[in-house]
Amino acid sequence: MELKGIHVPLVTPFAADGSLALDALEKLAHEVLDAGAAGLVALGTTGEPAALTAEERDAVVDVAAAACASRGALLTVGVQGGDTRTTAASLAALAARVPSASAALVTVPAFVRPGEAGTVAHFRALAASSPLPLVVYHIPYRTGQELSTAALRELAAIEGVVGVKYATGGLDRTAAELLADTPDGFAFLTGEDAFLAPMLALGAAGGILASAHLATARFVELAQAWEAGDVERARALGHRLTALALSAFTAPNPAVTKGVLHAQGRIPTPDVRLPLLPAGPGEVAAALALANGLDH
Repeated sequence: MELKGIHVPLVTPFAADGSLALDALEKLAHEVLDAGAAGLVALGTTGEPAALTAEERDAVVDVAAAACASRGALLTVGVQGGDTRTTAASLAALAARVPSASAALVTVPAFVRPGEAGTVAHFRALAASSPLPLVVYHIPYRTGQELSTAALRELAAIEGVVGVKYATGGLDRTAAELLADTPDGFAFLTGEDAFLAPMLALGAAGGILASAHLATARFVELAQAWEAGDVERARALGHRLTALALSAFTAPNPAVTKGVLHAQGRIPTPDVRLPLLPAGPGEVAAALALANGLDH
């Protein structure tokens, strides 16, 4: 499995009555694939999985799986769990619902803080039983568990672990060390939208980016420019996309992104579920202006 390029972690659109807007989700999935996204991520943080029922999560996965299967795109599905047995059971159930070209995005255990050795043991046990390849979701400001370069290299050496979504808040020493000598068969994907350009410049394989909903083709263009070595084009476009990415996170994710998608007529409401709140009009307007400006 080659993990590279821009992957869009789909929002979960809601109808005016609060139910899932699955028709809008399907349309959105095809829009971003049409624009060049390499794949979709269902039930990532951007999809508000914690606020969905089990039945709603299954429905979201089914829509994303059908879109990816029809287009030959990679589907990645977020899987969360605080203990290894529950997470393993979730992976086994998920494998029955998704196409063969699928992966699971598995969060480092949150709140438990099992330490680096416990985290490595967790992923080793999951990989031994999982029917799907695993992408480690390393986001310590949400999980409370930091991982060193050495621990991430241990994870990369586990058969069945194919990459990392790296979201530590910026471009740090560990990212630089991993990108300077990335293990074979292990994809480094950034999850920090505003740091996509420098991560690509250092050799990242791509990114899983909420703000890529808003200018998918431009994010794809940026990744292609760095891959082609077109530094002048990549730098100029990277600056503009960084501004959009920063604007998309002026309220807790995915509130601004949903507000812009609604303003563009692409989803029926800008609604998020509590405890999230909708983005303010000014936050949405600023991001919308930047997204629209990328068309010129």
